[in-house]
Amino acid sequence: MSKGSGIDVKNFKPAIVYTIYIAATPEQVWKALTTAEFSRNYFSGFAIEADLRVGGAFVARAPDGSEHISGEVIECDPNKRLTVTWNVNWPALVEKLGPTLVSYEIEEAGDVVRLTMLQSHDRDISDDILSGGRAGWPAILSSLKSLLETGHALAIKMQPPERMLAALKKMGIGVPM
Repeated sequence: MSKGSGIDVKNFKPAIVYTIYIAATPEQVWKALTTAEFSRNYFSGFAIEADLRVGGAFVARAPDGSEHISGEVIECDPNKRLTVTWNVNWPALVEKLGPTLVSYEIEEAGDVVRLTMLQSHDRDISDDILSGGRAGWPAILSSLKSLLETGHALAIKMQPPERMLAALKKMGIGVPM
């Protein structure tokens, strides 16, 4: 396993932790998390593009092709662990809230995979702002689970929670919608 040197992961504390069990192999889960081919299906049309090496680019493109999330690979241990910076490209968001780290831990658990997602920050983030991730991650990862287990993703209508949008607006962070 290699680690990036640009960000000290020790300064980041998990704010959201979500664990799900999936009837799949670690290789299948890894591919689903790291390729546009899979992510478009379970992530509301968003395409993950990842240069799977430390320092490589990590991008989530919106269905219109724009870069919704940009970042870089911080840790990469194929089929076991991936940590990336997960910076939503909304005006002033990263400047005011700092970078976000998202880590995926993939572990065999008998005949299934235990997938744990951690969203971490290097500063305290309000519950209002975290409400978006707390609503979004279970929906995204449940859809990934369904896709891998049944071949069909879930059609979950997702929108940022009003309390998150209000908190961002109060901080002067623009949210294009």
